[in-house]
Amino acid sequence: MPIKSFLLTSRKFSSGLAVLTAAFISWGCDVNTFSFASEPSQRSTHRHVPMAPRLTKSNPVLLVGLQAYLGQGIKETFSASELRLVSAGAKPLVLKDADGLVHKSSQITIKWRKVPLQAAQKFSRQVLGPFSSYESAQRVFLKLNKNQKESAVIARPKDWEVWLVNQGPLLNNSEAFTLTTLLKDEIRPVLRGTGGELLLSGPIQIEAPEGLLWKGGVYWGPFSLKPDAYGTWTFVEHVPLERYLQGVVPHEIGSGSPSAALSAQAVLARTWALANSKRFSVDGYHLCSDTQCQVYKDPSKASSRIKSSIINTAGKILRWKGKPINAVYHASNGGVSAAGTEAWAIDPLPYLRSYPDGSVQWNQSFRTPLDNNRLKEMLQRQEGANGTKHPRFRWARKVSSFQFKTFLLPLRKSAFVPETIKVLERGPSGRVVALEIGFPAEEPPIILKLDEIRRYLTILPSTLFVVNKVGEETWEFLGGGFGHGAGLSQAGAIDLAQQGWSPKQILKYYYPGTTYGSLLE
Repeated sequence: MPIKSFLLTSRKFSSGLAVLTAAFISWGCDVNTFSFASEPSQRSTHRHVPMAPRLTKSNPVLLVGLQAYLGQGIKETFSASELRLVSAGAKPLVLKDADGLVHKSSQITIKWRKVPLQAAQKFSRQVLGPFSSYESAQRVFLKLNKNQKESAVIARPKDWEVWLVNQGPLLNNSEAFTLTTLLKDEIRPVLRGTGGELLLSGPIQIEAPEGLLWKGGVYWGPFSLKPDAYGTWTFVEHVPLERYLQGVVPHEIGSGSPSAALSAQAVLARTWALANSKRFSVDGYHLCSDTQCQVYKDPSKASSRIKSSIINTAGKILRWKGKPINAVYHASNGGVSAAGTEAWAIDPLPYLRSYPDGSVQWNQSFRTPLDNNRLKEMLQRQEGANGTKHPRFRWARKVSSFQFKTFLLPLRKSAFVPETIKVLERGPSGRVVALEIGFPAEEPPIILKLDEIRRYLTILPSTLFVVNKVGEETWEFLGGGFGHGAGLSQAGAIDLAQQGWSPKQILKYYYPGTTYGSLLE
């Protein structure tokens, strides 16, 4: 594709410029600014960025991070990584920065440069974490904001963490530590063109009149390049909620699923997006596009069946006590649904409970809570359960001591390999909620809880398993299901849809007591 490039507005830059101006003028959002203060604040936990606009019924637009941490790892001058944006059609992309520069081109390349600050900025915070999931971090965050005068924030510089103002002695928590940084430079985007390089001020607006080619797909935007709380940048799409679903539903449940299952998934994806729209508020956008949120890919490939499922449920969500529910879902529950407290360190939710998922006979045979013997029996059976066609409805994995040692390296670098694997506690569905990995006497054991188990033992499709030692240094895991097991089982929903269940019936079954209602009422 030939590259057409011309500069409409140019200006001179000072390498010491320390102010980043955030103005969403053309999209009707509030105009915000942030700068590095001349007098460093002793009570700043992080670099503050403009908040993402609140979703409203009249303007339900999500800010979805397509690529985060841009500019990370920069050396003294330029970083090795570049952001390359290419128009999907003949019309050029249009870039506008906060200082008024306008640039049009069918291809835009942005590099990153370290720029000295006019005054150094000091940040000091107490950090709790890392947490294995946003859900686990959120529970701590909610308790802190309830009990502390200073507000806490949830952040994800790499793993999920909770930050709060450093007020002296550490909290009574073994995982807390104090982090103090003094920033003398900031990372700034640089536009590379035929006429040279121009330093940009953010956030930056990018319009794609005929779409943007991105990771093998076409995205319509508009887009922005926004600074985050860590000193790096995020490439964000501003996407209407209903179009966002076109990029979620097929990648979460599969385009070939029955219509009722697709419609149920559309309602859940819409509900989940609303309930989690503050997930990345510290970074100035709503959601990410990977498995830490809902997988969001190329909405242009949504089939007519996908679009129909979205249209037929337009604006519909699930509510509990008037609010969007925590609409978690997964691929397969292995024949028994998990309570939310079996998956994450969260408070119990009445609509996320444990129960057998199958026929009347199946449900009578495997009533929860499941003890160890009934769990073993269930894992040897399939007939009568919902979702048995999923390839990981039943599975087996063999893991050696050396593999265990490799999996656990992020937790502990040890000269020893594990000697024992022991289930310490199970939840009502039989899922493992505490797993002890024992070492020789010189080395204390490692205990993994809840979502930590699959975070570190990535070979395991779920925590619904029994474990046996089958060799001197080998263990076999026999299990069922794929994912956390709470809420809707996509494989189960497909089976129920094939049996003639409606979307409302499927949702009522997997989220008992919830209300099917309209968006942002």
